[in-house]
Parts: sequence; C-alpha cells; structure tokens
Amino acid sequence: MTFNFDELIERRDTNSVKWDFPPPVAGATGSVLPLWVADMDFRAPPAVLDALKARVEHGIFGYARHTPSYIESIRAWLDRRHGWRVESEWIVPIPGVVPGIRLALDVFTAPGDRVVIQPPVYHPFRIVPFESGRVVVENPLLRTGGRYEIDFEGLERAIGEETRLVVFCSPHNPVGRVWRRDELERLVELCARRGALLLSDEIHCDLVMSGHVHRPAGLVAAGLSGPSGGDGIVTFVSPTKTFNLASLSAGAAVIPDPEKRRRFKRRLTQERAESANVLGLAASEAAYRHGAPWLDALLAYLEGNYRLLVERLAREAPDLAVAPLEGTYLAWVDFSSLKVADRELKEALFRAGVWLEDGPKYGTGGEGFQRVNIACPRARLDEALTRILAAVASLRR
Repeated sequence: MTFNFDELIERRDTNSVKWDFPPPVAGATGSVLPLWVADMDFRAPPAVLDALKARVEHGIFGYARHTPSYIESIRAWLDRRHGWRVESEWIVPIPGVVPGIRLALDVFTAPGDRVVIQPPVYHPFRIVPFESGRVVVENPLLRTGGRYEIDFEGLERAIGEETRLVVFCSPHNPVGRVWRRDELERLVELCARRGALLLSDEIHCDLVMSGHVHRPAGLVAAGLSGPSGGDGIVTFVSPTKTFNLASLSAGAAVIPDPEKRRRFKRRLTQERAESANVLGLAASEAAYRHGAPWLDALLAYLEGNYRLLVERLAREAPDLAVAPLEGTYLAWVDFSSLKVADRELKEALFRAGVWLEDGPKYGTGGEGFQRVNIACPRARLDEALTRILAAVASLRR
C-alpha cells in the first residue's frame, strides 16, 4: 500500500491550533506557514479513518470504558515495535501524557519536593511541577560539537535528599536525541541508587530515524541487577504523536510496581479521569493493530524532509547549525550565529511568513534556537525554508 504524504491538505478554518491560532506578532497575516506546534499535516492512517467512520456511524457516544482489547493492542505494540514485554495489568490508560505526568507528581511527590528536569526540554516538564508547588531543579544537557549528552556528574549533584522524582524525555524533545543503551542504563542506575522515581515520557518512541533504536527505560531497567522489572520507573506512551491523533486524548502509563500502580489508579479515579474517549479508543486501537505500514512509510518520508532541511541550510546558510535528528519530527536549529535577540529573530521570521517554535520556551540552553516541525508535505517545507532563508538574509543586512 502507498500513502500520499505529498498531498497539500487545507487545514485553515478547521479549528486547528497550528493553523488557525493567531500568530503572536502584530502584523502577521494568515499567509504565515506554521511549523511550530507538534502535530503533522498528514491524514491519519486509513485503518484509523475506517475505525472512526464505523464508530461514528453507530451514532451513540455515551460513557465508555477502556476495553481489554484496547489494553492488549498497547501491550502487543510495545512487544512488536520495541521488544518490551509488559504485563497487561501494568498498563493504566490516561487521557494524555501531560495529564499523566501531572497525576504522577500529585501521587508520588508533595509540595516542596525537588523535581529534576534536563533542559532544554518540553516546557510542561518545568511548568507542571512549578504550578504544583514543587521545586524544579535543572540539570542542563551538555552540548558538544552540536550533539547533546546527559550531564551525569551534574545529575548526581542535582538528585539530593529532597529529590523525589526525575522527569525524562525519550526520545528527546526538542533536541532530537534517541538515547543509547549505556546512557539509559546509567540514568536508571543513578535514579535507583539515589531513590528517585524516574518518569519517562516516551510519547515520541515510535518516531525514530534509521540507524537508531528506541529502548524503553523500563525495558533497560528490567535487564539490570538494580530495580527489578523497572519498579522505579513510570513510563508514558501514546499513539497521538505517532499517528497524528493529538485531539483524541489517548495514552497510557506503564507501571510495573503494584503499589505505585494502585496509588496512581486511585488518583485517576479521584480526578474522574479514568473514562475513555470513545473515538480516541477506536482510533488508538486501530492504529496500534494496523498502522505499522503507514508508520514505516511516514518515517521514510520524514527522513527525506530532514535531508532537505539539512542540505538547503548547509548550502544557503551554513552558519545555521542543525542538531542531528535521531528521533521525533522536530528539528532543532541554532540561529545564534546571527547575533540577534530571540525576539528580533522571531519578528524577522514572521515578516518572512513562517512560524517556528521559540527555543527559549524550552528553558536553559534554548536561547538562539528555533524548533522546526518537518512533518508536512515536502513542497510546504521547501517553501518554509525559502522564507526562513529570507528572514536570515534580512537580519544580515
């Protein structure tokens, strides 16, 4: 089966945050190309659309529960795609990864506890703990030769006596790392030794470029002599990034430890958050059961888009450095050679008609960067790159 990722689908006037949200700069017009928020300009897999049509035709959308069939589809996907054999009872459905992280913070920490993050990183990692009254401790990633690594010496210092939890992004948003086994082993061992629970956000786990392998933190932990079966880890997964289902509110926490799982599920019930989105349920199960061929084709297409980005910038603006994209569809581009303020850069990009995601949004280490969503038809990306280069040229004058 072939899939047409080159199709230019009109998304304006569809209540799309990406396309209909007003640009945050005065004078920007509706012609601005949005390559900012992390959703794709591609239709969901045909199997997903068929499942949704069938469910809609039934015509009744009353309260629903997560079915054993849905749980099994998640379990089987993790096994087939990532070699991680989890037990069905470990899987706890949640309305999304960020709500899951918020619930985990409520369950496993108290106000005043320290929570470690590693910026530049997805901004809710900082915002959610802060708004919950936790103390956010930063251990910034190290950047060497354009490549990012975990600062393990800094992490040793960051996990103090009052640290209860480390929030981890794997694959990493926005820097695009897919962590090696040795890095994950060291992280898991360190958290276990210091008694810190590891929350591993693996929402991008299926979006991995060729030559790289995503390894679930729980799978790595199970192979070590430390935390048996990943008992010190709560892993979050979701089909929403993989299959472009963001508004259907689906996800799962994988919690091997029975006591942690019991506490987490009790909190879900208290928040009245255990009900299923009936359309999200149908779409997610169809994606996990039948979406692999579409995903394989998507990954090949995204690699072509990434090559286009790298080649055009190398040829026409070689001083703009692109972090190696190992996973996600989010390219991390360094504009700092232009020596302009982030606000000035943003305004120049808008004047040129393109909307990227500001690097400072991701915290320490984000200054001078922009995140570029390459999950769009190639012609649209090519036009966006032309506009980016026009903005760069205007700032050089």
